[in-house]
Amino acid sequence: MTVKDLAGHIKIRGKDEFRALRDMMDELERKGIVTADERGKFTYNRRKEKGGSGGKTTSRIRGTLFMTRRGFGFVAIEGTDDEIYIAPKYLHTALHSDVVEVVQFAGRAGRAARGKGREDDRAEGEVVAILERTISTVTGRLEAGRASFFVVPDDERIPRDIYVAREDSLGAKPGDKVVVRLLDWTDEQLNPEGQITEILGTAGDARVEVLSVARTFGLPGHFPPAVEKEAAALGTSISGEEIRHRVDCRRITCVTIDPEDAKDFDDAVSYEPLPGGSARLGVHIADVSHYVRPGSALDAEAYARGTSVYMVNEVVPMLPERLSNDLCSLRADVDRLTYSVFMDIAPDGAVERYSIGKSVIHSARRFSYEEVQKVIEAGKGEHAEIILPLFNLSRVLLKRRRKNGSLDFDTGEAKFQFDAEGLPSRIVKKIRLDAHRLIEECMLLANQTVARHIGAQKKETEVKPFLYRVHDLPDPVKLQELAGFVKQFGYSLEAKNGVSSRELQKLLDRVEGSEVENVINEVALRCMAKAVYATKNIGHYGLAFTHYTHFTSPIRRYPDLVVHRLLDEYGKGVTGARLEEIRKVLPDIARQSSERERRANDAERASVKVMQVEYMKRHVGDEFAGVITGVTNFGLFVEINDLLVEGMIPVRELSDDYYVFDEKQHSLRGRSRGKVYRLGDPLRVQVLSVNAEGRKIDFSIVQ
Repeated sequence: MTVKDLAGHIKIRGKDEFRALRDMMDELERKGIVTADERGKFTYNRRKEKGGSGGKTTSRIRGTLFMTRRGFGFVAIEGTDDEIYIAPKYLHTALHSDVVEVVQFAGRAGRAARGKGREDDRAEGEVVAILERTISTVTGRLEAGRASFFVVPDDERIPRDIYVAREDSLGAKPGDKVVVRLLDWTDEQLNPEGQITEILGTAGDARVEVLSVARTFGLPGHFPPAVEKEAAALGTSISGEEIRHRVDCRRITCVTIDPEDAKDFDDAVSYEPLPGGSARLGVHIADVSHYVRPGSALDAEAYARGTSVYMVNEVVPMLPERLSNDLCSLRADVDRLTYSVFMDIAPDGAVERYSIGKSVIHSARRFSYEEVQKVIEAGKGEHAEIILPLFNLSRVLLKRRRKNGSLDFDTGEAKFQFDAEGLPSRIVKKIRLDAHRLIEECMLLANQTVARHIGAQKKETEVKPFLYRVHDLPDPVKLQELAGFVKQFGYSLEAKNGVSSRELQKLLDRVEGSEVENVINEVALRCMAKAVYATKNIGHYGLAFTHYTHFTSPIRRYPDLVVHRLLDEYGKGVTGARLEEIRKVLPDIARQSSERERRANDAERASVKVMQVEYMKRHVGDEFAGVITGVTNFGLFVEINDLLVEGMIPVRELSDDYYVFDEKQHSLRGRSRGKVYRLGDPLRVQVLSVNAEGRKIDFSIVQ
């Protein structure tokens, strides 16, 4: 602010006081504590703290801003797990996901993680500089103002409307869903301005809203010409020379097992009985690394996308269709290049020996999960000699994994059926079949074996740089809250010194089938950290694996492609200089892949919500059975059984009493009558209203 601005804030009176203030600001500028720009506006640089010789300088803190829907934000400090709370008045012109510099306020030391600790324990600060704008476009609904238009952002984490001059509206009309390009925004007293670059259609239309989700999350609509050109130039034939450098598995019976509507098949399995009750499990993965080479346009695009995104009605693929649905798809009755892991497994599920190498296979049959399930239930059918022993092996592997403490949360997933216009006509809950388990256990074991192959060395100096899939320990505070929560139901969990995944799984086993199974499972799940990609192996808590990676889906995940490349390089031998190069680039790949995975998950959930809201439009006034999935001070979140559609009961609808929110007990309790609404409780609800644009559904309780 200018000296005049500052004088008004601190109530300077008279010319003498104003001159003294101006001299003080000049002195502060000479000392480097503040900086003045060409307009005479001062910015605070750093603060001096007493202590030591001459005092100690505390520099600005760099991090990424994460906004909330309630208008405040948190800055995640680079290189740490700490966060700084930013009140709305100290955000200035910063937007969600901007890279910013902040200054922490004095007297607010302490950990400032989102949702951790009490409000008065949070470190607080102010955004003093915006280093990088990561959002360049915003999607939203166009509305008409007096002299101009304005766009109401779809993303509630962007709290300001964006003004658009009529000449920059591209002919859009009020009520249209549009994409607006942000212009420079430096004055927080004014709303940001922008120019409309695309008109998506009428706001509220489900198909337009899904398209809006894709634009909001920056999902690419098409591949660049250079990428398509590279993909088109790839040859379809496999040379004899290439096959001679690989393990020829074409005489081994391999099958793929995928969803009914799958178009790409990146994994196949084989089974061979061995003497003494052992078995050889073969997991064969499409060798995408043969076609997508480092430094190519294909590789750059795959890195940028990070993962395929499975929207509710379409897929945004990581690789062009030429690769994902053709050259790298393990279709039946054609030769395909693969990377294979053969594991000799003892009757108790232990891997006795293994081999990993590039291969070529000839898949005998493409199965759907439903077809395999029929073979399992009938005990006979096509390729039953492979499917039935694979199913028995998967049960052994699951039992061993659960015994070691591997957690198993079955969260449920909805599947949509669409009418001729592309709108949802039915929602069904996906059933987890034995056939799903069969493939899951095979893939988990292959991923674990590959990670151990690289990471489990006798000497630390022999461990090569690698990309792991890691899952950190749960938050200790949340575990202690879980222990206190389950105690009221007669269950015990010792959490003072942390909780192993085995101990947590024992608790989940004890509550299975009880009235409180859902609520305890939900609270336990909320204790979990998020799995990410990392170069430092800290193990996978949820799976109870000391070593784990992603190797089995290189068509749709960039980390898997990188793992294939590393396996190949390390198999051939690498120099010390090359190891250092790999060590330098892997952290960035891990960070990018984790970020892209989060973006994909958020976009997928948002697209599902769009179609759920569209489906519920025709059910306003109808009643459903549900369960409480969230409790807040402003209401209850309820999920409808079978449909898995979540809506909210605003606290204003609880008119029979004054309700008090108990965060630790995940409940709302009536002050006068003592009625309690608790996480996991069953409820019967009526659909009050549906807001398509806001993607919100309101319920009321049916007494």
